[in-house]
Amino acid sequence: MAELRSVCVYCGSNNGAAPAYAAAAETLGRDMAETGIRLVYGGGSVGLMGIVARTVLANGGQVTGIIPRFLKDREVMLGEVSELIVTADMHERKRIMFERADAFVALPGGIGTLEEVVEMMTWAQLDQHEKPILIVNVNGFWDPLVGQFRRMAGEGFLHKDFLGDHEALPVRFCNDVADVIPTLKDAVAGLPQPALEERARLM
Repeated sequence: MAELRSVCVYCGSNNGAAPAYAAAAETLGRDMAETGIRLVYGGGSVGLMGIVARTVLANGGQVTGIIPRFLKDREVMLGEVSELIVTADMHERKRIMFERADAFVALPGGIGTLEEVVEMMTWAQLDQHEKPILIVNVNGFWDPLVGQFRRMAGEGFLHKDFLGDHEALPVRFCNDVADVIPTLKDAVAGLPQPALEERARLM
């Protein structure tokens, strides 16, 4: 049975307008640290990214930050992380984030967050990995995206059921950040270990 050891978290480099976003990032960071799950993330110290990472560290957890060289200053690289990897470009960053993670979580964020989680969904649809993807719909933030997925499915453009409720789905949704770790643990427990050791073949 596979074990959840690390989670890649995609989220905004800003805090967002609603206090619920920062609160969710803090809760997730604390839950990850308390359950011994390593955070893999984009390496920044600002916004929701910084909140998740600092909370994991403050609660005794482990953090791997992966940041491309050109973003070291823009996203104010967090130097206190347990492991820091500086990459040549975004492609290398995303590949390493994929390799280091057993599962993926998307909190609210901007276009970068959207692009990263949708890329993981694309790879899942193309059968390139079976790692769980969990979109956390804090404050209804992702409602428009869910609506777009429904439109894609209805129009025949989604070839996998990303919106059903059965346990085999690669992509899941939850509204409460407290459900993230239990949901991912259940999802990973159902996977064979080789599924978590695959490497991206699209980069």
